[in-house]
Amino acid sequence: MTLGMQSKPMRAAHWMQRFIRYVFLVLVVFLVGFIPMAFKLRASSSDLSVAEQQLNLARIQNSLGSAVIDARRGDYEPARLSTSSFFSSLRAETDSANDSALSPAQRESVQSLSLGRDEIITLLARNDPASADRLSDLYVAYRTIMSK
Repeated sequence: MTLGMQSKPMRAAHWMQRFIRYVFLVLVVFLVGFIPMAFKLRASSSDLSVAEQQLNLARIQNSLGSAVIDARRGDYEPARLSTSSFFSSLRAETDSANDSALSPAQRESVQSLSLGRDEIITLLARNDPASADRLSDLYVAYRTIMSK
């Protein structure tokens, strides 16, 4: 009888060791699959950040382009709203120094564009046709700065 009692704990200990080995093996297999995916996630996250910055710059340029077109067509109120959106977005981009898609030189140059903000918006509010030329000049200056 003592022999039978020792055999059950031996079987249980053997089964427990086997179970621990399987759990360890599953954990190793999980880590082998997880580590490359973690690196891929980091690379994809970086790519996404760059794409979002480029999209933000494209939206800023698009709002200025829309303002130019609207002003040329004589639609001064939509042009004023687009111009205001352009300056607000540009200000937000220059204020976010660390996360900005703009280089330090571009940030400095873009700040000089903001000096004419009030004048252009006033011209648009007065339905002045000269605002279209001012917006066109602003658009060209912005594109020149962004191409640096």
